[in-house]
Amino acid sequence: MTPSTGPGGPPGGPPGSAAGSAAWELLLPAASAPARARGRALQEALRDAVRSGRLTPGTRLPSSRDLASDLKVSRGLVTEAYEQLTAEGYLRSGRGAGTWVGDAVRAARPRARDLAPRSPSDRVDFVPGTPDLSLFPRSAWAAAQRGVLTELPHESLGYPDPRGLPRLRTALAELLARRRGVVADPERIMVVSGVAQATSLLASVLHARGTRTAGVEDPGSPQHHALYAAAGLGTVPLSLDDEGLATGPLYASGVRLVVTTPAHQFPTGIAYSARRRAELLDWARSVDGLVLEDDYDGDFRYDRAPVGALQGLDPERVAYTGSVSKSLAPGLRLGWLLVPDWLADDVVERKRTTDLGHPALDQALFARFVERGDYDRQLRVCQRAYRERRDALVAALAEHFPGARVTGIAAGLHAIATLPGRHGPEERFLARVTEAGIAVRPLSAYGPGGAAGARAQEVRLVLGYAHLSPGRIRAGVARMAQAV
Repeated sequence: MTPSTGPGGPPGGPPGSAAGSAAWELLLPAASAPARARGRALQEALRDAVRSGRLTPGTRLPSSRDLASDLKVSRGLVTEAYEQLTAEGYLRSGRGAGTWVGDAVRAARPRARDLAPRSPSDRVDFVPGTPDLSLFPRSAWAAAQRGVLTELPHESLGYPDPRGLPRLRTALAELLARRRGVVADPERIMVVSGVAQATSLLASVLHARGTRTAGVEDPGSPQHHALYAAAGLGTVPLSLDDEGLATGPLYASGVRLVVTTPAHQFPTGIAYSARRRAELLDWARSVDGLVLEDDYDGDFRYDRAPVGALQGLDPERVAYTGSVSKSLAPGLRLGWLLVPDWLADDVVERKRTTDLGHPALDQALFARFVERGDYDRQLRVCQRAYRERRDALVAALAEHFPGARVTGIAAGLHAIATLPGRHGPEERFLARVTEAGIAVRPLSAYGPGGAAGARAQEVRLVLGYAHLSPGRIRAGVARMAQAV
């Protein structure tokens, strides 16, 4: 269609001109719709053309007679569409002056942005928290998917039990009891979309019961503050010592809910001692409190068998959560939550009202994946790869930063590296490596406790390595040394 010179400009072309031809091409799919839907389809096609900018403000449309002839539809259908869109403000008309595209619509071409975090390909990214997504077992996953689609009963595609499919809860109960020492009753397991949803559900239920604050490890995951705030809870930072969460500040805080990472504390990398685990449970019993155990990478221990979950010592005082984000992929949004019996009904009801249950196909697929031993195989693959990468990181630090200390247990997807004082201060170090195209996070970024106890000029880094190949790790550490 040819635009006019403005609202009072010359009319569009005559029948059969470019304007009429363009209109016919633009609206042809609508004219081909079934008879009963043709009028509605024609109106929607015109709206979409105006919104998208294909018909610009001031464009004169063909007469209803000409357009009907081009489209081979009734004139009344076109007249009705023009009148409806004029009433809505998309078009305007004047007696004897024809029909024009109005100027009320500010057309903007639809654009889908990707807000997922991405790291530039030329940057070495040591920021922790990301697994190696290339290890995702595509063939085994596809085979499980084909099997599930073949065998899944039709009724299983309805709204699921908000706790999750019984088949998956049963498989998870066996897996978690065997691998993590969890007391896992399938009736108290909930399938959730990751640890974030588990945390939000539990916080929301406890807020409804009168809880207003939650204790969080300091240093700890910065995401906890936003998750609890969304549920109406404030957070109280609680300091750590070499054995875990310090009990003195815990008792003094007055909180009755605390979230912990006892198998491999994030980010310091320590494992809670047996004494501290017992003291934490004593605290929970004495204040009628609850511990939320985030077992985010409990399967990955490289120097010995992993320490069992805290939940196994007292299932009524510990809620337990984990996910496949580190073992398979965070994009699957698949995890689990085990809750004490006294909270189970409320959490199940909150889950029901939140999302009506996790996708049934995803649950059945993962259940089959666990039952056939594919998940155990995947954990072994990841463990071998991540152990090799941690060894590469430790060796590279020893070569390029003599005197550097790597602390924390040999586990997980990150390590704490303390660089000698000659490389500080921390602000200057971070500025130089960032300029060299290296992304790192200091321990101090995870809360005030991350800066406590540091010696003068020392640089303490939280280095993620799981998503980097050994060669990339060595090259990254070498580039970091060169930058400083």
